[in-house]
Parts: sequence; structure tokens; C-alpha cells
Amino acid sequence: MTYVVTQSCCNDATCVAVCPVNCIHPTPDEAQYARTEMLYIDPDACIDCGACADVCPVDAIVPDSDLTAETEIYRELNASYFADNPTASGPREVPAEPATATDRPGPLRVAIVGSGPSAFYAAEELLKRRDVDVEVSMFERLPVAGGLVRYGVAPDHQTTKAVERVFARTAGRTGFHAFFGVEIGRDIGVDELLDHHHAVIHASGASGDRKLGIPGEDLPGSVAAREFVAWYNGHPDHADRTFDLSGRRAVVVGNGNVALDVARILARDPERLVPGDIAEHALEALRHSAIEEVVVLGRRGPEHAAFTTPELLALGSLPEVDVTVHGGYEAPEGASVKLRTIAEYARRVPRQGRRRITLRFHGAPVEILGGDGVEGIRIAPYGREGTEADLEASLVVRAVGYRGRPLPGLPFDDERGTVPNVAGRVIDPAGDRPVPGLYVAGWIKRGPTGVIGTNRYCAAETVEAVVADHSRALLPRPSRARDELASLVESRCPTAIEVDGWRRIDRHERVEGRRLGRARQKLVDVESMLSVAGGPGGR
Repeated sequence: MTYVVTQSCCNDATCVAVCPVNCIHPTPDEAQYARTEMLYIDPDACIDCGACADVCPVDAIVPDSDLTAETEIYRELNASYFADNPTASGPREVPAEPATATDRPGPLRVAIVGSGPSAFYAAEELLKRRDVDVEVSMFERLPVAGGLVRYGVAPDHQTTKAVERVFARTAGRTGFHAFFGVEIGRDIGVDELLDHHHAVIHASGASGDRKLGIPGEDLPGSVAAREFVAWYNGHPDHADRTFDLSGRRAVVVGNGNVALDVARILARDPERLVPGDIAEHALEALRHSAIEEVVVLGRRGPEHAAFTTPELLALGSLPEVDVTVHGGYEAPEGASVKLRTIAEYARRVPRQGRRRITLRFHGAPVEILGGDGVEGIRIAPYGREGTEADLEASLVVRAVGYRGRPLPGLPFDDERGTVPNVAGRVIDPAGDRPVPGLYVAGWIKRGPTGVIGTNRYCAAETVEAVVADHSRALLPRPSRARDELASLVESRCPTAIEVDGWRRIDRHERVEGRRLGRARQKLVDVESMLSVAGGPGGR
């Protein structure tokens, strides 16, 4: 028996560290890691110890004997990676333990702005170190933590959301403090954070989105996937939004995982979404949706599709939705599992009366059509001969990428949508030198790439820079005592809560969810969250 990595792999590579025979790849120090869809276990090298399955935060690793008809394909996916990379597995040298300084500086105090994966991974990397004493203060503008996990991961992907357990453990570590309901730049300035900390790590993600740059993009009914995803996931900033679901067809522009998420949520039977944590207002709206077909539109061909093989496989296994390919498709000889899957979808015959997801390739949107609202989209052939075609639709969702926004007190690269940095150190473009005490991690550091686990090693790189600069006495020394920080927060944000208040909200949502047969019943407005947290302080 061997173990197999399946769909919900989060790529955080915890499993790599515990594997005694180096059979899980790509590892974070291999070039393929930055662009891999998932991790893979070498069936010829696996010794069936089960250590990887024990530590997997999202239960993605299973014995091959537990594979189902739907997950059997992952046996081939795991094996084929090593057929294409035959030297991946093998013994490795165990690195020597880093030397510990005997005269290390005093406690390193670090503020982390944000509470998503990169923020919590940074906190964990800091607090688990043995070579320096660390105190972490996390700041989040909402009363709850989670970031992308809470408000980005689709509500029917509960195994992926299970990574929250890792973050909850970090929040219980000695030296961890958090202030929820505090917005850095509005309530407290970056300079004030540096008065109380040696370093500030900004890990607040990418809160903007990319535009198509075509006529009609601003019509009512043309929306960003970021807004739609935040709506169905119950983000307080978007909970009161409404979307026109009265038409027969919706078009999702983009060929990544977010595009497939949006298409899946629009096409699924809403009752099948109940066991997850979709926001109640979104569930009710979807119950009244008239949408029969969701077209996923990509400019280039199937071989260039950015969505991952696991997400594509999951799409075709929905029992109540047909998946087809516009214009058909035949995979070339020796094609990947992804291309063979697309070809298999192309051969499927849609059944009458069922909702449908249509994958449409080689189509570039050139105009969104309509008067008072979206009525359709004009598509031009891309990379092949043909004429423009108009496709009727009442909703167009652009899923062409997230984008970072400028942060108060930090330089910004407008072209890339990131904060200029080297290995996480914020760089002042004027002098091309690091700004003492300022760092970034996650999407605001590298752009919106990778999956949840990618943030672990992105954050680790930043933490290494922070600790190295601290050991070399390159960080500014805090001018204020740590005890003064809580007083500052209380004076500026009297409704702010701490970890205990966040835990009360989490417990309330889970209890209410179990009562209704759901993973959790989300609170979607700040006032309700604060009420459940126990009022100001949430202590």
C-alpha cells in the first residue's frame, strides 16, 4: 500500500518535512514548487509509514486502498509526476541545526497586518523559532480572522478550509496577541506600530481586481469575481450586494480556479451547498436563480488553461450539473490528465432539464453589450480563424485576476500591484534600499499567485529576513513599552476585540451551523459579530 495526494492538497508542504524517505515532491526548494498544482507522492518510494497523512492540515493524503471511483485518477496523477521527473525522489542530506547565538538580542516584537494564510504562517514561523524570543501582535480590520480562507475559498470546499485548524493552533501559542476591528492606516499608523515593535509585516493580501479594458465593462450586471466571491462567502463589505440571476445564461471570463469556483456556485443545486458555509443571503438568492447555463470563457486553448487538474476533475463529478466543451476538443496523443479530461467532457451529451457549465476556449471578449444593464457579450476568435459572435447573457463575471492596492505608509509598484521588496524587505524606490522595519508577505509581496500553502514558504522567507536583520541590529528599537499597545488600541478602537472574542464568534457560528446541518452559519455584519464576541474587548 502507498499513500496518494488528492484534490484538496493545499501545498503547504508540512508533509514534506516529516517524510523519512523524501518521496513527496516538489519540495519548496525545488523550482517546480512555485508553479505546481499540487504535491505528489512517489508510489515506488513510499514506505507506507503514514506520517504525511497524520500531519496534512486538510486531510488530502489517503492510502491508495481508500481511493474511490472519483478519486482513483489521483493514483495516476501522483505516479505520472515522477515518470516526468525521474530523479525527484531519493535520499537527502539532513541540514545541520542552525547555530544559536549565545548573546542574542532581547525579545523580537513583530506586528503583522492581516489575518489570512500568509499572516498566520508568518506568525507561526516566528513563534516556533528557538534562536530568538518573539512576541507577535496581529491586526485585522474585521472582528474575525481568516482572510482568503474565510472569504475566498468556495463554500463547497470545506476540506480546503480545514487549514483554519492550523491557524487556530498558532493563535494559542505563547507570545501571540491579536487585535480585531483595528484598521492600520486609519485607526493606527504604520509609524505608531513601529513605536511598539521592531518590525511590521504587511500581509493583507490583494483587495483589488484586474479589468478587462473593454466597452461596457461598467454596465450593471458586469462584476468582478472578487465581489461575487466575497458576496457568497458573507464578507461584511459585500453582504448587502445584489446580483441579477434572472437571466438564462451567465458568462465567467477567465480560465483559472476562481472562474471554475464561480461557475460551480452558479450552476449547482443550492440545496447541495447547504452543508458548507455559504452565506444565507447568497443561498436564498441562488434558490431563486433562473440561470441554466454558465459559460467559462478563455482567450487561449485548453493547453493554456490556468485552472488546476484537481479543480477540473471536481467540476465533472458534480452529480447535478452537465459539463461540456463548446466546439468540441480532441486531446493529442500522450496528453496530460488535464487535457484528456477536457476531451472527455467534450464527448459528453448534455441532458435535458439540467444546468450546464460550458467551457469555451479561443474566445476573447471585446465588448459587453447592453443598455441599462448587461444583455450579452461580444466574443472574437483568438488564435484561430473565425468571426465575432454575440452571446446572450444577463450576468458577466470577470475572473481575470486579483490585484493589490496601495497601503498607507508603504511604497507601491502600480504596474505589478505589489509593494516593491526583496525577499520580503520593503524597498524604497527612491534610494533602492530597504526601509528599516518594514516587510511584506503573501499576495501584496509576490502578486496573486499560488495556492494557500504557497503562502507558508513566502512567509518563511520574510521571517528569515526579519530575524536576520534583528540579529544584525538593523531594526529600529521600539520606543514604547508593549503594555502601552493595548491602551493605544483601546483609546482609538473601543470596540476592538482580542482572541477570546474571535473564538466566541467562531464557536457561535459552528454551533448554529450544526443546528442547521451546516459547517457554520456565518455572521455577515460587524455589529452581530461584536455582539456575539461579548462587547468591547471581547476578552
